[in-house]
Amino acid sequence: MPKHEFFVDMTCEGCSNAVTRVLQKLGGVQFDIDLPNKKVCIDSEHNVDTLLETLKKTGKSASYIGEKSA
Repeated sequence: MPKHEFFVDMTCEGCSNAVTRVLQKLGGVQFDIDLPNKKVCIDSEHNVDTLLETLKKTGKSASYIGEKSA
């Protein structure tokens, strides 16, 4: 499964909880949230656009960094 890395402008635990919520709703994803570096690494078959749109539902600015090698 491809791993994708995203920047999400998270500043607190509440922000990372919002990211967790929207990704769990999407389903079919495994993810790690790196709050200090404002990064979310997602393991998913969903395409990048879908993942990015989902992350933007948190109301935070989000952008795609790139594919992460395992």
